[in-house]
Amino acid sequence: MPHVEEFLLGEFQRTLDDRHRLSIPNELADVLTAESADCILAKERPGCLSLWSAAVWRSHLEEGVELIKQKMRAGRLQNRIGQVQLFGRLLSTRHRPVQLAGRGRLVVPEGFRDFLGVAPGGEVQIVGAAVCVEIWSPDWWLKYLQGRMPRFRRLFDQLSQ
Repeated sequence: MPHVEEFLLGEFQRTLDDRHRLSIPNELADVLTAESADCILAKERPGCLSLWSAAVWRSHLEEGVELIKQKMRAGRLQNRIGQVQLFGRLLSTRHRPVQLAGRGRLVVPEGFRDFLGVAPGGEVQIVGAAVCVEIWSPDWWLKYLQGRMPRFRRLFDQLSQ
């Protein structure tokens, strides 16, 4: 993964407007788009989309895809064609280029709206996830936190040693 200058951190509540737009908080949008307004929106997990700097996303994705192609050329994935097809299907629909407009405004594209599960006028949680920004359905966010927060101390200790 490319060098990370600054962590994207914070939790913010926003409303998805009737045109499926939402404003990413300045403190997150400014870091995310420091080099370019080009971003990648990805389906992360049910009720969650992630927003990445396009340069960071592409670098990470290209490295992984090239490794898979090398394994295919070497014949190391012959018995795993079903997994390769599944990977291709998911990769085809997982992410999409987007741009943040003025005031950090993002339009959530069709196909990503149902995955997020928030109707126009509904609330979303915007969460800094260190290397990207996540957009959560509040119900899914609460469930995720309830399951993960008890493990925070152990995770922090593992990563900081």
